[in-house]
Amino acid sequence: MSTRKNCAQTDEPPLLPLFPPPPATATVFPRRPRLHRLRVRLPSPPRRSAVNPPPPPPPPSPSMAARSFVLWLHGLGDSGPPTSPSAPSSPSPSSTSPSGPSPPPPRPVSCNYGAIMPSWFDIHEIPVAAVSPKDEKGVLKAVENVHAMIDREVAAGINPENIFVCGFSQGGALTLASVLLYPKTLGGGAVFSGWVPFNSSIIERISPEARKTPILWSHGMADRTVLFEAGQAGPPFLQQAGISCEFKAYPDLGHSITPEELRSLESWIKSRLKSSS
Repeated sequence: MSTRKNCAQTDEPPLLPLFPPPPATATVFPRRPRLHRLRVRLPSPPRRSAVNPPPPPPPPSPSMAARSFVLWLHGLGDSGPPTSPSAPSSPSPSSTSPSGPSPPPPRPVSCNYGAIMPSWFDIHEIPVAAVSPKDEKGVLKAVENVHAMIDREVAAGINPENIFVCGFSQGGALTLASVLLYPKTLGGGAVFSGWVPFNSSIIERISPEARKTPILWSHGMADRTVLFEAGQAGPPFLQQAGISCEFKAYPDLGHSITPEELRSLESWIKSRLKSSS
């Protein structure tokens, strides 16, 4: 399979409400030799009248203190604030706090002709295929960043099994690495249009507790940025590691996130939230 190193991509999953999510579109501008961005764009919400603005929401009560945490990891080239989907509601007396880590520092990215841009780790070629070169050293360094964020939430009293890590594209690849290498069982990891960012030798580093963390994997069959075959390589890898994976394929979907995927994510998270103690 031939690969193209002259096609740059960036992606930035924005703040996406889960019920009901607005439609999302993705646009790629593959011109040479300029660098381009791929974004998931959402329409702005309708503006409210300044004459009769809505009342402010009531402050959360101590009994509704956050007991869950959804961490969203963005894709290549995002230099803005962290983005995350809105938290799903929980049947238990707890709330979910969505957040994300600070953007990574700029670094040279091979698939963008060595241009310096925010990136969790190096990507050698676009489209990403199952056999594409992997920057394992860079991935493991980025995992430390994510684990530090999770550790802060655990130290604040959140049950690790109520912590969910989600990510799109490069953020999806980092999501997979982060949950597999975390020493405790998490609520789950949701991979959107991602890939396996390391070789099978990493399996021996996965702890018995981490093997209990479930994975939701969603991928568009028409994805030309991270090929569908790269997503298909995920379930066999996870099966080899003894990890549960729910794989969802979306026909005619390119490199983007749809409302259907987010509804599935909402249900998936809600079904795994633990009651607050």
